[in-house]
Amino acid sequence: MLYQIVSLLLEVAAGLVAGVCLLRLYMQYQRIPMSARSGNPLGKFVFALTDWLVLPLRRVVPALGRWDLASLVAALLVQLLQFVVLWALTGMAASLLSVVVLALFGVVRMAISGLTGLVIVYAILSWVQTQSYLADLMERLVMPVLIPIRRVLPLVGGIDLSPLVLLVLLQIAAIVLGAVQATALGMAL
Repeated sequence: MLYQIVSLLLEVAAGLVAGVCLLRLYMQYQRIPMSARSGNPLGKFVFALTDWLVLPLRRVVPALGRWDLASLVAALLVQLLQFVVLWALTGMAASLLSVVVLALFGVVRMAISGLTGLVIVYAILSWVQTQSYLADLMERLVMPVLIPIRRVLPLVGGIDLSPLVLLVLLQIAAIVLGAVQATALGMAL
C-alpha cells in the first residue's frame, strides 16, 4: 500500500514537472511568446514551474536550432528520477538499464498524452467559439499537427473531423508504444 501511495505521488509530481518541460519545449519550438509582457498566463506558469531545472541545464545542453534541448533533458531527468526512486523502493530487483528504458518511454508517453489533452481542449474551445487568449494559444499549439490531416481529410457536412482523426492516431501511437516498451523491457531485463 505504501508503494502505491508513493508511486501515485511521484507520478503526479513527475508528470506535472516533466509534462510542463515538454510543453515549454513545444511552445518555444512554435515560437509562442511566454513572457509576462506577452499576456500569456500559461507562459508565466511554465516558467515558474520549470526555470529551476531548465535554466541550469542550458549552461551544458545547447539548443539545436529551434529545439530547446535543455527542456527535453529536464523532462527526461525528472522521469528518470521518478523511476529510480520506484526502482529503489522495489529493492532494485530490475536492471538499471530497464529504469532508463522506462524513463525514455515515459517521456514519449507523456508527449502523446499531452498532445491528446491539447487536442481535446482545442476541440472543446472550437465548439463554443470563444475568442480568448487560451483558444488562440490552443489553436497555435494544435494546428501544426492538424494541418497535414486536413490536407487529406475534407470537411464532412461542414464538420472538421481532423481532431477526431488525430485523437485516434494518438491512441494508436500509445498502443504501439506500449508494445514496443514491453519488448524493449524484455530485452533490458
